[in-house]
Amino acid sequence: VQLQASGGGLVQAGGSLRLSCAASGRTVRNYAMGWFRQAPGEEREFVASINWSGGSTIYADSVQGRFTISRDNAKNTVYLQMNSLKPDDTAVYYCARRVWEVPSYNRDDYDYWGQGTQVTVSS
Repeated sequence: VQLQASGGGLVQAGGSLRLSCAASGRTVRNYAMGWFRQAPGEEREFVASINWSGGSTIYADSVQGRFTISRDNAKNTVYLQMNSLKPDDTAVYYCARRVWEVPSYNRDDYDYWGQGTQVTVSS
C-alpha cells in the first residue's frame, strides 16, 4: 500500500485546510485510517482516526471540534478537514493505515504510513 498525503500549505490563524490521503496499490476500505502530526523536535502525535466504514471517529483533545476526518472508500481516499487553525497546529501531517478495522490512538497500531504534508499556521 502506498499512501500519498497532500493539501498542506501556509495559512493564517483561524483559516482552514483540507488534507487528502490517497491510497494506491491495495484498497484500504477494510481498514481504519488515521492522521498523525509531528512538529520539529516533538514526537509524532495522534490527531484523528476513522473506522473502515466512516461511521466511527476519534480525535485528539487538542483538535476536537475543529478537525473532521472522513473517507470515500470508492476513491480509496481519507480526508482531514481542519478549521480554526492555530499556530500550534503547525507540523508535518501523516496519514496511516490501521492494522484493523476500528480506530486507534496508538501509532504502533498502524502499519503503512504516507510521506507527510507540511502545514504551517502563521499568527
